[in-house]
Amino acid sequence: MKDGEDEQDVKPVVLKYQVDNADDLLDNCMSAGLNISALVMENEKTWRPHKETVKGIMTRWRVMMECIYRGCHADGILPGGLFVLRRAAKMNKQLLKGKRESNLEEWIEAVKHSDKSFTHIMNWISCFALAVNEENASFGRVVTAPTNGAAGVIPAVMMYYYIFCDGNKEEDIVRFMLTASEIGALFKKGSTISAAMGGCQAEIGVSSSMAAGALTECLGGTPVQAMQAAEIAMEHHLGMTCDPIGGLVQIPCIERNTMGAIKAITASQLALQGNADQMKVSLAAVIKTMWETAVDMSSKYKETADGGLAINIPLNLPEC
Repeated sequence: MKDGEDEQDVKPVVLKYQVDNADDLLDNCMSAGLNISALVMENEKTWRPHKETVKGIMTRWRVMMECIYRGCHADGILPGGLFVLRRAAKMNKQLLKGKRESNLEEWIEAVKHSDKSFTHIMNWISCFALAVNEENASFGRVVTAPTNGAAGVIPAVMMYYYIFCDGNKEEDIVRFMLTASEIGALFKKGSTISAAMGGCQAEIGVSSSMAAGALTECLGGTPVQAMQAAEIAMEHHLGMTCDPIGGLVQIPCIERNTMGAIKAITASQLALQGNADQMKVSLAAVIKTMWETAVDMSSKYKETADGGLAINIPLNLPEC
């Protein structure tokens, strides 16, 4: 709704492809012969021209890249009283091994030409995720994807795709973002993306699922494989609690973004190398299970800092 509009005057939007759940998404993709991102783009045309959607996506990608870059060049202690030391900058220096760069573009080129061993790439993925969430914890600018606390997973996996899988064309970024957003929307419609309602499975779990599905499509996977990757990623986050120490989005939140990013890439590889026809668990089933788990979960594990690590790590924090 726009300012000044009456709710009764707003006409319901009729999409070309109605998607209320994961089964709808797959059925529409199959019947239309479209991959997930192409179907989402057709629906986006209901609201705005194609060029505007692409422009918005590329703007957000730029913000993500700038966030990673800032986080990889900022030392110090995170605010809040936990005295958490920022780690991304140190990792960045170690991984670049003395290579000099003075802006985002030079840094990306330096990363591209760094060691491409398995261990090195894994370290870069963790570095990207840490950088974003250290920026979030220090009041920096991030893209909420799907939440601030889980904002590092998608940028980390996208940067992995952008640098190490040559996914650096505009259409690659658009495809990734459209697919990820649709998977996130399925969780929002059928479950929750709020840790206050569902624990950390609703944040890191959903972001990992979004990234897994998007990466799979971008690497040539079918809609079935992309949805299988999204399912695998969430399946192995089910039941994850939200137990932030001191009530701050720092411990264990920042490290969990690195784990979510790695799980997303693993889930994608499993889906691409597996047989989708033999899949036992559907994305629809895992979304339903996630919501049921959220309902059953004790409230002390839902962002309240009343259980888990939050009460088992001794801290002497002053009262607010």
